[in-house]
Amino acid sequence: MAAARLCSLPRWALCRRVLRPVSLQRGYRGDSPTDSGKDVLEIPLPPWQERPDEPLETKRARLLYESRKRGMLENCILLSLFAKENLNRMSEQQLNLYDRLINEPSNDWDIYYWATEAKPTPSKFENDVMAMLREFAKNKKREQRLRQPDLEYLFEPPR
Repeated sequence: MAAARLCSLPRWALCRRVLRPVSLQRGYRGDSPTDSGKDVLEIPLPPWQERPDEPLETKRARLLYESRKRGMLENCILLSLFAKENLNRMSEQQLNLYDRLINEPSNDWDIYYWATEAKPTPSKFENDVMAMLREFAKNKKREQRLRQPDLEYLFEPPR
């Protein structure tokens, strides 16, 4: 009787009945409270260095690239749009300040929090470029900023 009942069940029901009592423990390495963290490898970033001999156009191109490739979407959008609007108008001193701002901090979230005024900006980054970025982040024109700008604007004549 039991065999006839089993044969009349659909295949998925058989598998479900067989697998139901099995409990699979899911986890990941390091999920125990006694984890020492010794298996975590933290790679230190090289210290930021100013590039005094870099040609101005090369610096602008590098900063544009570094503004677009941040590693977190929020900064990719914010900094790439800021760079599009401001890099061509910045003086060499402002470009150096911007270079330091986006490359010296090891945590991109810090830059984002400073720009959006969620956290106070450290005094060494408090300058006119940071003020420009904070003002830009306020988006007073209410522009839709959902993605990075296309690169076609690089080939348009400056306004």
